[in-house]
Amino acid sequence: MAETTLPLESVERAREALLDGVAPLEPERIACAEAAGRVLAQDVSAALDVPPADNSAMDGYALASSDSGGVLTISQRIAAGQAPQPLVPGTCARLFTGSEIPPGADCVAIQENVTLEDGLARIPPTQPGQNVRRRGLDVSVGSRLLAAGTRLGGAALGLLAGQGLETVAVVRRPRVALLLTGDEIVEPGQPLAPGQIYNSNGAMLASLVARFGGELVAQVRVADSFDTTRARLAEAAALADVIVTTGGVSVGEEDHVKPALEQLGQLTLWRLAMRPGKPLALGTIGTTRVVGLPGNPVSSYVGAWLYLRPLLGALMGCTDQLELPRVPAEADFSTRTEGRRHYLRATLAFEGERIVARAYPEQSSAVLTSCAATNAFAVIPPHSDISPGDRVECLWLEA
Repeated sequence: MAETTLPLESVERAREALLDGVAPLEPERIACAEAAGRVLAQDVSAALDVPPADNSAMDGYALASSDSGGVLTISQRIAAGQAPQPLVPGTCARLFTGSEIPPGADCVAIQENVTLEDGLARIPPTQPGQNVRRRGLDVSVGSRLLAAGTRLGGAALGLLAGQGLETVAVVRRPRVALLLTGDEIVEPGQPLAPGQIYNSNGAMLASLVARFGGELVAQVRVADSFDTTRARLAEAAALADVIVTTGGVSVGEEDHVKPALEQLGQLTLWRLAMRPGKPLALGTIGTTRVVGLPGNPVSSYVGAWLYLRPLLGALMGCTDQLELPRVPAEADFSTRTEGRRHYLRATLAFEGERIVARAYPEQSSAVLTSCAATNAFAVIPPHSDISPGDRVECLWLEA
C-alpha cells in the first residue's frame, strides 16, 4: 500500500524520462517508390536545376521584348520537350506551356493577346521576363532539397523524382511489439464467456503504431502470470526496439508488468498526474524502450498519442512528431478539475475566425466512442474551473 502514497509525476517528467538518450535508428536505402511516409536519414542536395532551362509559363509566342508591339513572322514552333533553335532576329516562335525559351527571346506574349494575320503575328507590347519561368526557379543546383528528419509525403517524393533519384536513405522504422495482458481478453470472432471482453486494444494500437511510423513485429496476448509476463517481455525485447504493453501497470494482485519490468530492466516512473491514464510504466530492457499503457482502452489511446508517438518520432529523427500541434480554442463545455491534468476528448470546429472545442458528452475512461468521434484533446490544467467561452488549449490529432 505504500506505493499508492507516492506523489504523482508530471506528464512533462514522463516525456523527459521516455526520450532521454533516444537517438535515431540506423539508415537504410530503399526505392523512392516505396518511401511514402518514411523519414529521411540525411539531407538531400539538388544535383539539377528545376526547371532545367527558361521555359514558358503560358501558351503563346516567344520573342525579343524589343520587337514587341508590331507584326512578326512566326519562324519556328516549339513543343514541350523539344529543343528550340536560336530565334531568328525580328521574328517570334510559337510555343506552349513548359516549352523551352529559344536563345534570343526574353519574353512570351500569351496567345489570347496575339492576333494572327495571314500567317503573321501581331504582338502587343510585352515586357522582358513576362510569362517566363526562369531556370532554377524551383530548385537550384547545390541547394538543400530536403532536410534529414523530413517525413516523405507526396510533394517531397515529387522533389526527389524531379532530381531523377530512384532510391533514398531513410531511417529504419522502429520495430514495435505489443503485449496485451489479461485473462479476460478474447480475440474478435471467438465466443465470449462470462467476464470476458474482446481485444479492442490490439487493433487500436496496431493502427496507431503504423500511423506513427512504426513496424509491428509482434502482437501477443499475455496471461495474468508473473512468470509468463516476464518471459514475454524478455522475448519481445530480443526482437523489438519498443515494447508496448496494455494493463498490468497498476497495483492490483494481477498487475505483473511493473514488477516484471523492474526485474528485467529499469523502471523510470509509473504514476502520473493526468486523467485518463494515471498508471503508466516507462522503462528499458537493455536497449529496448518499454511503454506500459493502462488496459483501459481510452487511457491506452490517450497514452499512445502522448508517449508512443513522440518516442517513435525520436527513434526516426522526425522532430515534427515530438509534439502535437497546439490549437487555442473556445470551450463550449463546463468542467472542473482537481489535482490532475485532464485530457478531454473533443472536436475542433473551425467557424470563421473562431475555433470551438466541443467536448464529447461522456468523458468516462470506459467510453472508447469518445476517441472515435473526436479529433483533439482539450488540455485542462489541474485546479481549473472552465465555463463555455473560456479559452482552452487543445492538442490536434490530425497531424
